[in-house]
Amino acid sequence: MNSEGKRHALVIGASRGLGLALVKELDRRGWQVTATIRSGGGDLPEVAVETLEMTSAEQLAALRGRLGGARFDLLFVNAAIDRGDLPIDLVPTAMFTEVMVTNALSPLRVLAALRDLVVPGGTVAVMSSEQGSISRNTEGGYELYKASKAALNQLMRSYATRHDGDGHTKLLIDPGHNRTELGGPGAELEPADSMREVADVLETQAGAPGLQFLDRHGVTVPW
Repeated sequence: MNSEGKRHALVIGASRGLGLALVKELDRRGWQVTATIRSGGGDLPEVAVETLEMTSAEQLAALRGRLGGARFDLLFVNAAIDRGDLPIDLVPTAMFTEVMVTNALSPLRVLAALRDLVVPGGTVAVMSSEQGSISRNTEGGYELYKASKAALNQLMRSYATRHDGDGHTKLLIDPGHNRTELGGPGAELEPADSMREVADVLETQAGAPGLQFLDRHGVTVPW
């Protein structure tokens, strides 16, 4: 915690959607929040705001420099794009690269760059999806998005193995199907409601050892 006794969170990817909703919920709970956005950010509450395009190594290095000696109880990385429902053999190479870099590679680069800012006993969390569960992939569609989230989960597993014993709680979070730009208007969940439940999970799991893949209710999602 910081000198004022408040828990301090760094939320990466808070321009809109789930990231924005999470920032609002943590702020409502009294957390001190630093949020990163690509641009805009007019809907954010009164929190510290930094600019970051997380696919840019240069911008990530600059953010790390600006944060200096800041310390966080929670580092939460939220990033995902979807480029439609194409069979994988019809996905252009450039599209495949874009989705994989954004959804899988960039979140792990963020963790590598910023993990030293997380206090002992703090939490490192990444927004994943049930769509990344291989065992639950029993319905067709959205093959590239599913693959990118499965890759994210695998990379997070490698991260947890490499940094085993660092004292950080490590979480992959499935927020459910939400009415966001990514989830679409027909999704059954409202981001504000989902992020309230996700915040409950983050607070409940603080200090837990190892890596867990959990849904918004704190229930384990099968790999």
